[in-house]
Amino acid sequence: MQFTGIEGKVALVTGAAQGIGEAVARALAELGAIVAAVDMNVDGLKELVTDLSSHDHHAKEYPVNVGDSSAVEGIVDRIERELGPIEILVNVAGILRIDPIESLSDEDWAETFNVNTNGVFYVSRSVVKRMVSRKKGSIVTVGSNATRVPRMYLSAYAASKAAATMFTKCLGLEQAHNHIRCNVVSPGSTDTAMQRALWHSDDGAQAVITGSIDSHRVGIPLGRLAMSSDIADAVVYLLSDQARHITMQDLCIDGGATLGS
Repeated sequence: MQFTGIEGKVALVTGAAQGIGEAVARALAELGAIVAAVDMNVDGLKELVTDLSSHDHHAKEYPVNVGDSSAVEGIVDRIERELGPIEILVNVAGILRIDPIESLSDEDWAETFNVNTNGVFYVSRSVVKRMVSRKKGSIVTVGSNATRVPRMYLSAYAASKAAATMFTKCLGLEQAHNHIRCNVVSPGSTDTAMQRALWHSDDGAQAVITGSIDSHRVGIPLGRLAMSSDIADAVVYLLSDQARHITMQDLCIDGGATLGS
């Protein structure tokens, strides 16, 4: 399927320097979007934009901490002045802190929510108030399948992603009359640096696929990890004209790991 409705539009992608965010930025650029790549990883952003530009794609880097409200407002204003009106937003930026609840520090909890939840709020609020006057736009937030079932040692991550997911659905309801669609894509285990950081041995991928009775974790029925491109494909679909009648939905891309819950 050829996705339409993306070419020539300004697309702001957070977390664009690596993993799923990078895959989304590349997919949108290849479809002709003008990509505003946002991340705190300055070197990663420069590498991405240099590579995209070398292939005649339109992209520009915008380093910012999405958990800083005033900085977000400033960068969104700058993007609109330099690239044009933002018609596409993809919230991907996220961090992971792993610990039993009794061991989680105040700082770990606060930092997780500041990026994963506040960041989605700050960026979405800043972008959507500009979309309102134009009465068009599409937003996708990358959540997690960890919002669907309890997960050991992922309480802060799962809770922050659950908040971001419900926020995005509420945003979609409020903005439906302005023709602004808001959806969520919830990945399961995906082959990224964040995922690999969880592995304790060379067979980490197989351990995830198999699952663990001790941690009450179902494996992956399809027998494979997702690739970042698998998630990007779902994001691009929801942004495209082919999904023009879809809003407030949460599309789970996890190979069946949450058993359709």
